[in-house]
Amino acid sequence: MAASTTGTPVGRVKPSRLIQLEQHRNEHGCISVVESEWAAGFPIQRVYFLHDLAPGTSRGGHAHRALEQLFVAAHGGFTIRIDDGFRQAEYRLDDPSTGLYVGPMVWRDLSDFTPDAVCLVLASQHYQEADYYRDHAHFLRDCRRPE
Repeated sequence: MAASTTGTPVGRVKPSRLIQLEQHRNEHGCISVVESEWAAGFPIQRVYFLHDLAPGTSRGGHAHRALEQLFVAAHGGFTIRIDDGFRQAEYRLDDPSTGLYVGPMVWRDLSDFTPDAVCLVLASQHYQEADYYRDHAHFLRDCRRPE
């Protein structure tokens, strides 16, 4: 069950939100479906997954200028903390039928991975180092600039 510890949407450009993935279940099992713009809300350009993570590992620790992502706990679970410079939220993802959309200009930290966790990430762009904020203070300075 994926749950938010806060009800406040995070993300001033495009608010983060939980997305229920399309599922088809029968006597053989279940298939969860993500079809680009329909479920993710953006065209998917890159797919990657985190797995075989050492105990106590944290991932993320960055934000993106333009990239949009959908995070899914394909197996096991993890916690994702997000921050847009004004609001923060924390989600525990541990159900493969639910994804968390995280838009641009949102800092993300992933932690508390179960030993068997597989974090599937669908991204709107190919890898571009220039899109990353890796320094939290620099991110806060930019996202808090008056519009």
